[in-house]
Amino acid sequence: MNVRLAPLAGVSDWPFRLLCFEQGCDCAYTEMVSALGYTYGSSQEATRNLLHRDPGEKKLIVQIFGKEPSVMAEVAETLSASGRYDGVDINMGCPVRKVACSGEGSGLMLTPDLAEEIMTEVVRHSTVPVSVKMRLGWDEKRINVLDMARRAEQAGVAEITVHGRTRTQMYGGTADWDWIERVVRAVTIPVIGNGDLMHAEDAVKRYHSSGVAGLMIGRGAMGNPWIFRQIRDAEAGRPVCEIPVAERMQTARRHYEMLAAWKTERIAVCEMRKHLSWYMHGIRGAARVRQKINAMSTTAEVMGMLDEITEAFSE
Repeated sequence: MNVRLAPLAGVSDWPFRLLCFEQGCDCAYTEMVSALGYTYGSSQEATRNLLHRDPGEKKLIVQIFGKEPSVMAEVAETLSASGRYDGVDINMGCPVRKVACSGEGSGLMLTPDLAEEIMTEVVRHSTVPVSVKMRLGWDEKRINVLDMARRAEQAGVAEITVHGRTRTQMYGGTADWDWIERVVRAVTIPVIGNGDLMHAEDAVKRYHSSGVAGLMIGRGAMGNPWIFRQIRDAEAGRPVCEIPVAERMQTARRHYEMLAAWKTERIAVCEMRKHLSWYMHGIRGAARVRQKINAMSTTAEVMGMLDEITEAFSE
């Protein structure tokens, strides 16, 4: 079974990806990179951070977004030739307003001809396999994922990831895996399924019932890099075990240490606030420490909070 970590803006940087790889993730994606932003600001620190690859990472695919075919092609050519990545992924799924409503991300689902031109040009200029991540369509009345998947195959795209929601659904409602299964039957290239894979047992069921070539885990991995190990346990018929608080906090400590060694203390602490809240998900009584987590401002406070949580919540 091929199980991947989704490109998650503000989440799937190299420290988090590395933790997921250690737990059995087969492949990960960078956070999405603006093709225009790269073209005009590739030397900026923010862009460099998005594109960083740690030597310990396994298969890593760089994801780009944009709506100008020539710019997308040029960036794909440059990044693929760098030798740092195992593939280039075209983002046709981001539902965020400033992206989608400018015609990028899932906004490309509204312009199939332009999307096909972008896919064709990126494939033509990339020296590594090209993939596409898309949604079902813009809304329920404009579901066109089958047409877009066929266009992707015709353009030479190597594989497709389908998130089983429309753009207007954002992350609400329920992912429609019936549509994902229809895409599997509509094309001959591999289809990766994405959406509502929050628990290992459910992920394994979706994998077998839909016929997908693999699974992409998004929100289900936030604060839970162990989901990759759990999915493999479920697939093998082994018990899926809860992760002890002590192990969660030990991993959170490593996570913070990597962030702090890479970024400034202020940025590392701010990012760790959200990650630590996710690591606490499902722990009974965790709500009472969330306010203290959000007040952390120094490395000493982070380490003290990790020790406090371990002592207070470990059985």
